[in-house]
Amino acid sequence: MSSRINRDRRRFMAAGGTAAVGAAAVAASAFPKPALSQDVLRLNMIMAWPKGAPGVGVNAERFARRLERLSGGRLEISFYGAGELVPPFEVLDAVSGGTAHLAHSSPYYWAGNSQALHFFTGIPFGLTANECAAWLAYGGGQELWDEVYEPFGVKPFFAGTSGTQFGGWFNKEINSLEDLQGLRFRIAGLGGEVMRRLGVSPVMTPPAEIPVALASGAVDAVEWIGPWNDVAFGLQRMAKYYYTPGIMEPGPGLEIMINSGVWADLPEDLQEAVRTAAHATAFETYADFIYHNTMSFSEMLGESDVEMRTFPDDVMEAVASEIVTVLDEFSAADETFARVRESHDAFLRKTLAYSPYAEEGVLQARTKFLRL
Repeated sequence: MSSRINRDRRRFMAAGGTAAVGAAAVAASAFPKPALSQDVLRLNMIMAWPKGAPGVGVNAERFARRLERLSGGRLEISFYGAGELVPPFEVLDAVSGGTAHLAHSSPYYWAGNSQALHFFTGIPFGLTANECAAWLAYGGGQELWDEVYEPFGVKPFFAGTSGTQFGGWFNKEINSLEDLQGLRFRIAGLGGEVMRRLGVSPVMTPPAEIPVALASGAVDAVEWIGPWNDVAFGLQRMAKYYYTPGIMEPGPGLEIMINSGVWADLPEDLQEAVRTAAHATAFETYADFIYHNTMSFSEMLGESDVEMRTFPDDVMEAVASEIVTVLDEFSAADETFARVRESHDAFLRKTLAYSPYAEEGVLQARTKFLRL
């Protein structure tokens, strides 16, 4: 194992091991309203990840420090990892209720509040990373996202993406749809619902607990992110088979959220500083993931016994069919979900016509013909 990968893993696991300490003991009074003292506004920022988590935790903190700089010293941000002030899956409630001011997370974690939030992270066979960013910026996605979060008192910003994720780590080969039956699979989002309908037992394990769950046998398979984060967790030593393509999360989005009251009270120039810091973080996060996933993948294959596998066609066909059924059912039950889906799918249909002649065509040709 290279020193860089070991360093990433030590930093991440050290953070994860202490993340939950004392979380339950912290009362709401630990989160004061933003304090203005001598023209300095003091905010706290929480996140769904341990501090130092590759890609997610690191770039969340970069956002906080960039925002401080852009504010010219008028904002000071205290930064907390998952579990340090609230558990990872209580981040939205903390920001919504005003007990925290800012947060970094992924929208589909809060689908229990609104199923429409799945679209702003991503859905199986849905928009890729670049396509999601385009829909949010120019296709009406951001306006819909604002609308979905408005009842919860939260203003969201796109914070980048991990790029296409991998299909996951499995301790047995998946040669047919039948092999999924009864599999205990750590998986989030609508992918988990699709898998449940295909006979899987989905498990929503918090990020910091994933390695223990896989190593202990509490789950049989794990879908996390991609090589960079997966290797930092040491998953390549806990399961032999690494599956692609990442059909469950083609381009999952990350978010920065701010309490709506705090947002409304910021002067225009500081609101613009938040927007600018979020935009810079979105670019930096995507570049960070692409580079480090590429490097970690090469190192992993050279230094482990991992065997790459491709999901069989009957599995992918079943997932593609079932996600349409799920979306139809959710749309019939929820008018907001239906409106967001209509906008999302309108752009997706355009990308299905465009992408074979753009990135998809170039990638296929490059793989087939380029020899370096």
